[in-house]
Amino acid sequence: PILYSYFRSSCSWRVRIALALKGISYDLVPVNLIKDGGQQFSAEFKALNPMQQVPALKIDGITLSQSLAIINYLEETHPNPRLLPQDPKKRAQVRMIADHIASGIQPLQNLGVLKQMGEKKMEWAQNCIMSGFQALEQILQHTAGRYCVGDEVSMADLCLVPQVANAERFKVDMGSYPTITRINKALLELEAFKTTHPSRQPDTPAELRA
Repeated sequence: PILYSYFRSSCSWRVRIALALKGISYDLVPVNLIKDGGQQFSAEFKALNPMQQVPALKIDGITLSQSLAIINYLEETHPNPRLLPQDPKKRAQVRMIADHIASGIQPLQNLGVLKQMGEKKMEWAQNCIMSGFQALEQILQHTAGRYCVGDEVSMADLCLVPQVANAERFKVDMGSYPTITRINKALLELEAFKTTHPSRQPDTPAELRA
């Protein structure tokens, strides 16, 4: 497999975690979203992913984009360890939390939107994340065990950790979200979350390396 990724892309990080958890080795091709006006806008990358976004994964003779679609494919083709619970109710909760982040928070504060916001981008990003986290905190109080849904790592957790990293980057005060903070801390102790961290990628700038 070949993963097209950017070190700081939270959507790419979700996929890196899934690949790590499932023990799938891959080649990483960095796509710098800032350099050269954004390498994702090159004709070469547009041919690969017409949405001109990372991640994209070449695997088994197909190219997939959209992080949750990629993770679902990996789940179906490499079922262990599972990232979707067997119990239908818990599985629905995992998908709900993943969608809440992947559709309800992240797209509102991604690079393309922030460019449009100009000087207000920091304030805009904070407001989008805080309103999303208020809801998420409430949801997690009902679903969480050690992790987002019970005590098994799931697709919801793969979405949570990168989104918390975004929140910290945009200087969101995490004091109001104790459940999110607790789960995030537990997940960051796991090897798959550590090795895939933005500070440890081949394309991470020297000053941001861990």
